Amino acid sequence: MKKAFTLIELVFVIIVIGILSAIIIPSTKTNPVKEAAVQLVSHIRYVQHLALLDDKYGEGAKWYRKRWQIVFINSSKANYQYSYTIFSDSTKTTGDPNFNEIAKNPLNPTQIMTGGSSGGEAKLGINHPKFKGMKKLNIGMSYGITDVRFSNSCKVAKRLAFDYLGRPIIGKLGAARSAGGNKKAYEADNLLKANCDITLSNGTETAVIRVTPETGYVSIL
Repeated sequence: MKKAFTLIELVFVIIVIGILSAIIIPSTKTNPVKEAAVQLVSHIRYVQHLALLDDKYGEGAKWYRKRWQIVFINSSKANYQYSYTIFSDSTKTTGDPNFNEIAKNPLNPTQIMTGGSSGGEAKLGINHPKFKGMKKLNIGMSYGITDVRFSNSCKVAKRLAFDYLGRPIIGKLGAARSAGGNKKAYEADNLLKANCDITLSNGTETAVIRVTPETGYVSIL
């Protein structure tokens, strides 16, 4: 004789499934602000990695302006959304990236690491038909980020660079002076002296990324 579930047993199973769903499903919901923060932490570490591998020391008269850096914009080139670009200012050292100065995506060398850049070339605009960047780096469009705030010791400019020792530097390197100027190169480049906090927000939730001086260690608080 075959045994079958009774109506009470079926109802009990449905109730248990409902309880488990109520517990598990909310914990599996994605948090776009945290996802953007995780991505940004990974890319800041990649900038430091590039700086350690690609020593710019002594590379031309303005070597101290050519370090690898990450810079944020919110302009027409990024569809008026927050976006960032990873580049080494290797030609005119203006502080703004050109197409050939931008890092290539290590997972897809046909792409460059920008979500839309304020550089002079039209093809750096995210809506340009020849755009070769990574839309994920436009964290406004991809993750709904409406505010990127640099605070503490790096609140002046929304950019971060690293030297050949992996030490973080703040400020626009295009304005840095040589060691023969009024200030030494590191002083002019603003070698990070205290924690740099980068806050991402979508208007409701926030995530804070901290970059520490000297070591350049990056973490999400």
